[in-house]
Amino acid sequence: MGKDFKLDLQPKRTLKFWHIWALGVGAVVGDGIFLLMGQGIAVAGPSSILSYIIAGLFQLFLILALTEMAVAMPNAGAMSMWVERFMGKSWGFLAGITFGIGWIIAGGSVGLALGKITMWFFPSLTAAWWPAFFAILFITIFALINMAGVMFAARLQLYLVMSLVGVMVIFAIVGFKDVDMNNFTPFMPYGLDGFFGAIPMGTYAYLGALTLVTAGAEAINPERDLPRGLIWSSITFIAIYSFAHFVLQGIIPYTDVTIDSSPFTVAAGKVFGVAGAFIMNAAAWIAAATTILMGTIYATSRIFYQQAREGMLPKFLGAIHPKTLAPVNAIIVIWAATILLIFIGQFNPDFIYVELSNQLVVAWLFSWSLALIASVIYRFKHKDEIAKLRWRQPLFPLFPILGFIGIVIVLYGSFVNDLMTLVRGGIWLAILFALFAIFNKSAFKRQKPESK
Repeated sequence: MGKDFKLDLQPKRTLKFWHIWALGVGAVVGDGIFLLMGQGIAVAGPSSILSYIIAGLFQLFLILALTEMAVAMPNAGAMSMWVERFMGKSWGFLAGITFGIGWIIAGGSVGLALGKITMWFFPSLTAAWWPAFFAILFITIFALINMAGVMFAARLQLYLVMSLVGVMVIFAIVGFKDVDMNNFTPFMPYGLDGFFGAIPMGTYAYLGALTLVTAGAEAINPERDLPRGLIWSSITFIAIYSFAHFVLQGIIPYTDVTIDSSPFTVAAGKVFGVAGAFIMNAAAWIAAATTILMGTIYATSRIFYQQAREGMLPKFLGAIHPKTLAPVNAIIVIWAATILLIFIGQFNPDFIYVELSNQLVVAWLFSWSLALIASVIYRFKHKDEIAKLRWRQPLFPLFPILGFIGIVIVLYGSFVNDLMTLVRGGIWLAILFALFAIFNKSAFKRQKPESK
């Protein structure tokens, strides 16, 4: 492994509540809010506000259902380790690897969005390759920041998220005076089909909040701060983005919203002028940056690190640097995969933004479903452990049930008219399972799911 990388070291517990909160808020998919909000409005009209609130609540229901295991088993592998314990090594592998693959796909799509947002500040740069250049530049910088250690990355994430939240709150408060209530009628111009059709878009926008469960191994007090961070980060982005969405819709008639530019930028331009558009684009840049910084690079590297330690992935991914205690090898692999997607997206953007973005939804819904199943098994089989926890989910089994309902709604809304995308998702999941079974026979023999 070399003198600079060690397999016998463990991550250091340095993260406090505000770092964990910032991880959850910042991991919400940036291009989903700023670049794709217009698509949700185009599909549902003013009712997209309610569609996005429902999507955010489904994310909160998932969090409430899974926080119990995050508190009981704080681990860098998160859902991978939870599912492994109750359902076996193969399902644990799939729960973790699909979550990681989803984040790498997000890194490619959000990275491209980051490059395009950056171009707004440099209108004189007209060559087609500039967005990819900026995307690669910033993804490289974020990878290096993560290599420097979790505390450096977490502090930067906190400062960026506080700036983002501040901009969105100021926009909503100041812009409220310009809201025209006539813009909310008719509330459902495209009927229930449009309303339900926007829920999966809202789900995509709010994807990522569960990322902070991977901070369990580096939280100073996971039993106290993980549930607080999980729940308050969800409440933060649901409240702020819903308020901002309302103001946005009240300023711009839904018939004037296009998917060619961020409606937030257009609305901010009307409220604050050119300076407002500049600031809102900066907020969009921050949202995309935080998604990659602590979503794609941080969360995925922790999943890969822990799976390598458990024998699910090649051993070199489980090495961490002795000084920074960062899983540098895993970060390098994730960086390389994300850069590859940037190159592909430069020549075939539809493959990234349509096909792979749909497969991201498949991957994360699959991972969440396995984690939810594991959470229910945990509740029924380990009541003694549950009783000792400082935080327990309320009203069980309400939130697991609501979580499953949300997953079904998103699956239906996303793929009812595109079943072949779902079929392709099933095929690559089956291939992953088969490859794991072939190359990890010893892992199957070494560990079975709990039988009691």
